[in-house]
Amino acid sequence: MNYETTITGEGGQPLTSDLETLEAEDRTRSRRRLFIVLGIIIAALIAAAVAWQMTSSEAVPVADREGQLPTVTVIAPGQTTVEGEITATGTLAARREMPVGVVGEGGRVVSVPVDAGDWVNQGQVLAVIDRSVQSQQVRSARAQIEVARSEANLAQANLDRALQLVERGFISKADVDRLTATRDGAVARQRVAQAQLGELQARNERLNIVAPAAGLVLSRDVEPGQTVSAGSAPLFLIARGGEIEMLAQVGETQLSNLSTGVRAEVTPVGSDTTYVGQVWQLSPIIDAANRQGTARIALSYEPGLRPGGFATARIASGTIVAPVLPESAVLSDGEGSFVYIIDSDNKAQRRSVTTGSVTSAGIVITEGLTGTERVVLRAGGFLTAGETVNPQLTENAGT
Repeated sequence: MNYETTITGEGGQPLTSDLETLEAEDRTRSRRRLFIVLGIIIAALIAAAVAWQMTSSEAVPVADREGQLPTVTVIAPGQTTVEGEITATGTLAARREMPVGVVGEGGRVVSVPVDAGDWVNQGQVLAVIDRSVQSQQVRSARAQIEVARSEANLAQANLDRALQLVERGFISKADVDRLTATRDGAVARQRVAQAQLGELQARNERLNIVAPAAGLVLSRDVEPGQTVSAGSAPLFLIARGGEIEMLAQVGETQLSNLSTGVRAEVTPVGSDTTYVGQVWQLSPIIDAANRQGTARIALSYEPGLRPGGFATARIASGTIVAPVLPESAVLSDGEGSFVYIIDSDNKAQRRSVTTGSVTSAGIVITEGLTGTERVVLRAGGFLTAGETVNPQLTENAGT
């Protein structure tokens, strides 16, 4: 027998729709659990693949992965004999400065006929001092000379007459001696008056301030109407002969490679003109603070050379043997110039260098390289220290 049972709810309605809803929810939960399990399995597979990839990468030698490394062109510069040249900076100054001040007793300045920048000759008047009082003193001294001369002439005449009478016995020998002494005293007083006049004239000549030698007036610190006196500060500063020099600051190592008499080219800041001179003195001491010495470069007078200005000098230092690199290989930043070299493990390493002169072949490296290193030729700015690369050696730096 077949029995069919119908489940009814309140009010006699069937519950078939509720059962279907429960079955749908069960299926949804089952699918959700399935998706979660599948996600866990996929994540585990990905983790396993990554771990395998890392393990296999460490196990593969560098030589097997060269196709994946960045390729850089390197050169071994060796060493080249080049004309040595040292670049230095410094200030311009007068080679021999002559401060000129008051020599005499001074007084009120009447006129100043020269100014800074003028060329003066030896003995030329630079400033005139008022001498109205001194002129009167000179006139008085000249009058004293006339008085003394008159007295001397009178004494000589008295003596001459006495000598004529002494033979006749009218005047004694003692009178003659007395008249002779009077004459000699008058002559002496005349000479004293003449000496006093010469002294006054010499003092008056020293009132004017004159140039002790020919040269260029660098500064003028006096104006008409000003009162000056002996011992005051210099009124003029003159460059003797107009000679200028550059005080080039040179490193301790570079200074040892220089000698007096070598040629130097000086270019003032803000000027395109280059002036040729020579090193005439090397500093006997080294500044303990910056480890530099001074090379003094003598220059002839030129209007474009102004004492106190800043300039750059290129000093010949003979021939040197050093590596020469193309400009593309030398980089620079806040720490200075540097290159990238490739070590035995094909890793890029930063190397600080000191650059010298720039020649047609490239930049001279005075310090930091021996010439046997493998130096990155191009694209060094895209490398980082410690990065492994695939170096390609080239002999032609221009390729």
